[in-house]
Amino acid sequence: MQPEPWMRGPIGNLHPVAAHLFYTFQQAREEVPRDLTPQQVWQTVAGTKHSIGFHLRHIAGSIDRLATYLDGRALTDAQLATLRAEHDPDATLESLLQTMEDTMSRVEQQVSAIDPAQYLEPRGIGRKQLPTTVAGLIIHISEHTQRHLAQIALLARML
Repeated sequence: MQPEPWMRGPIGNLHPVAAHLFYTFQQAREEVPRDLTPQQVWQTVAGTKHSIGFHLRHIAGSIDRLATYLDGRALTDAQLATLRAEHDPDATLESLLQTMEDTMSRVEQQVSAIDPAQYLEPRGIGRKQLPTTVAGLIIHISEHTQRHLAQIALLARML
């Protein structure tokens, strides 16, 4: 068993803010259970309202939405429709994992292309354009992914 991704050393020449995101994404790749039945993917547990399928879909969707703000753009109608459909039990574990992987890989490329000199540039979130920075968004993408990864781990144990 190898150490967690953040304990495996630096990732190339990545700034620590960007590396934090890469470590989180690698941990998600390694820790999401892949042996769930179709029923378990969308099952909720007493006292919870979200399924593992929801969390997987939400991880990919939230990464995509936050990365849009990272670019200084507004969300599209398609992104908003995806948000509204996060609870729909209409996807297989394989397709959810592939969407998550595709999104994480795309955002890793996006973040690795950002010059750290831009990390303090302001960004707005949502319709109200709540204030943050490029670095704040990168860190939040990582934190938010970790939060839902923990929910998945808990649900998997409860199932």
